[in-house]
Order: sequence, then C-alpha cells, then structure tokens
Amino acid sequence: METRENKMGVLPEGKLLAGMAIPMMFSMLLQALYNVVDSYFVSRVSQDAFNALSLAFPLQALIIALGGGTGLGVNALISRSLGERDQETADRVANTGVVLFALCAVLFAVIGFACSGPFFRAQTDVPGIVEAGTIYCTICLGFSAGIFFQFCAERFLQATGRATLSMVTQVSGALINIVMDPILIFGLFGFPAMGVRGAAIATVLGQIIAAFIGLFLNLKKNPDIHLKLSEMRFRVDIAAEVYRIGLPSIVMQSISSVLVFCLNQILLTFSTVATAVYGAYFKLQSFIFMPVFGLNNGMVPIISYNFGARRPDRVKKTIRLAVFTAMSIMAAGLLAFELVPAQLMRVFNAEGEMLTQGVTALRIIATHFVLAGFCIIAGSVCQAIGNPSHSLLISVCRQMVVLLPAAYLLSLSRRLELVWLAFPIAEVFSLALSAYFLRRTMRAMEEKLSLQDS
Repeated sequence: METRENKMGVLPEGKLLAGMAIPMMFSMLLQALYNVVDSYFVSRVSQDAFNALSLAFPLQALIIALGGGTGLGVNALISRSLGERDQETADRVANTGVVLFALCAVLFAVIGFACSGPFFRAQTDVPGIVEAGTIYCTICLGFSAGIFFQFCAERFLQATGRATLSMVTQVSGALINIVMDPILIFGLFGFPAMGVRGAAIATVLGQIIAAFIGLFLNLKKNPDIHLKLSEMRFRVDIAAEVYRIGLPSIVMQSISSVLVFCLNQILLTFSTVATAVYGAYFKLQSFIFMPVFGLNNGMVPIISYNFGARRPDRVKKTIRLAVFTAMSIMAAGLLAFELVPAQLMRVFNAEGEMLTQGVTALRIIATHFVLAGFCIIAGSVCQAIGNPSHSLLISVCRQMVVLLPAAYLLSLSRRLELVWLAFPIAEVFSLALSAYFLRRTMRAMEEKLSLQDS
C-alpha cells in the first residue's frame, strides 16, 4: 500500500500521467483494431458484409457503454478507497464488481440471441446485409462474457496503478483477433472459410483469452485488491454508488448508439453507400479517439486518488496536462483526415462513389476533433470527482438536442455533404457546456476539501 501511495500521491504529475496513460493509449489503439480489422477483411468479402458490420455498431456500442460505465464506477471507487486507505471498501467494491460484470454478460447474451435478427430487419430489407449482420451480432453479443470480464480485469489493474499490466490484457486480445481474422474469414491453414461468422468468432476468441489473462494478472500481480469467491455477491449500496458514477457514462455511450442508429436511418434515405461512408468514418476516427480515451482512463484514477487524499493541486495539474495532450492528439487526427482522406478510405476498399463521398465526409467531420479533445477530458473530470450529471447533460444536449436534429434538418436539402456539418455544429455547443461545468466542478471540489480540512 505504501508503494501505491508513493506513486499515485507523490510521483510528479507529468511522469505519473505518462506512466499511467501511455500504456493505456497504446492498448486502446490496439482495441480500435478489433472493429477495423474485422471491417478491413470483411470489406474484401462483399459490400453487403461491410455494411452489415457498420449497421451492427450500435449494438456493439451498447456493450462498450455498459462495460465501460460499470468499469468507470468500479475504477473510481477502488482508487478513491485506496487513496483514503480504506482497504476493506476497496475489496468490497472489487468483489461486487465481478458480480456486476457477470450480470451484464447475461443481459447481452439474451439480447444477442433474441434481438439480432429483428434489429437488422428493422433497418434494411437487403437480404445479404440482414443475414451477415444477424450472424455477426448473435455471436458477438451472445458470447460477450469475454469482453465484460476483460473490462473487469483491466479496470482492477488500472484502478491500482498497474497500467502496463492492463495493457498486456488488451494487447493479447487484440493480437489474437488480428491473427485469427484472416484465418477464419478466408479459410487459411486448413480452416474452413467462414466469412462474417469467422470475423465474429475471432473477435470473441480474443476477448475470452484476454479475460483469462487479466484474471491471472489480478490474482498474481495485484496485491492491492483481494478477490475471493466467497465475497463475490451483489451489494446494493456498492452497486448504487458504482452506477451513480458510471451511469452517466453508460447513458452517454448508449445515446451514441442511438445516435448512430438514427443517423444510419437518415443516411439510408440517400443510399447504402452513405451508410458505408459513415461506417468507414466511425472506424477510422477510433484511431484518433481511442488514444484520448486511453489518456482518459489513465487520468481518472490519478484524479480520484488525489481527490480522496485531499491534494487539489495535483488534481488540477493532472487535468491541465490531460487537456493539452488530448487536444494535441486530436490536432494530429485533424491533419491526417484533411491531408490524406482518400488513402484512409481505401483501407476499406473504397472506390468510385464511396471514395468521393468519403473524402468529403472525413474533411468536414474532422473539423470538430480538437474541440472534442477538451470536451472528453472535461466530462471525465466531472465524473471522477463527484458531478457525473454534468457530463450526462453535456452528452445528451450535444447528441440528441443538437447533432441529430441538425443532421435531419440538413438532410432535407438532399445534399449529403451538408449532413456532415452537424458534427462541428454540435461540438461547438458541447464546448461551451463543458467549459462551464468543468469550472463549476472545480469550484465545488475546492469548497468540499476546504470544509474537510477545517
């Protein structure tokens, strides 16, 4: 425990953030490869298959939403408890967290087996897209226990400052998926060619193996929390606190899933090529946003720990460093999307109309990247130190109040390029709200710590 105190509470903020965030940023980049690698190889099967994976994204995003939000709450509570030197609470949170992730896996298994077909039939009547999408989602959701327990293991390691071990878990799953995708999709080395089914199996296989590796690392290399089968039970008080912190993140990402679904419906009024372009953009932008989310994951336990330890100066400096880094990453992404959009689109075998529309879309949408970097960090700060409702309000307003209505109204012009303008319009609105709520959150933190010290 003393070692953790020295690291999280004493190590210079820049060095600490780099040590926590860089492994996570790298591993999140590899995580981005899950969908991109699937789509890269599936695009070589057929455009219907590629479209199926694009339309499947909202359901997969719900898994990330629930797993990530639950993990955020567990992560913050463990870090805060350790910062307060409350080992008993940290262990109770960890053991309850295992149960919460197991319940998440059961929920999505039911959704996967029961709802995948109706979900695709509600979006399109193209037989090839419906068939491929149903197969892909049934496997990925029906066997989602792997990704949920991978989330669980990673968040335990992150919460206790072991970012490098968390990276090992994520990297292992991503590499397995990358290697197995072409083997199972195209039938290499004696395996049968399974197409989209092979892509789904490769993804699930990588997640399951990563979950086992993460469990092993927690049991053998993470002495700051103590997992015991006899202590793994549902505790209402801890579950309520986990979701008080994590629910805004769950809702925000779930809203993103709804947004993608609704945008796809708007784009389908133009053509299936338009949805393919949006799907390609979404996968490409993950290489920009995922490192920022990794930075975010490295920042949250540092802020939570030092907030629990009543060290506001370290909290503030960590936030400033995170904001600068996030906006720098997003600026690099902006340059890439503006300078080489055609090369990026060709990753997904784009030619003709898809290539032309894709170049225009990437250049317009990317204009909001730098602003988004600030907004992502600001929202997580609000969640980490006790004002999760602020980030929830920002997300709801950005996506449902501004972006989606703007996209619909712009689509009435029947000019597809105008629809993409909804993204920068919404981000400007989000920036104003994020700056306002971040300022309020920081003032509230200072007042609370002042009262505790007095």
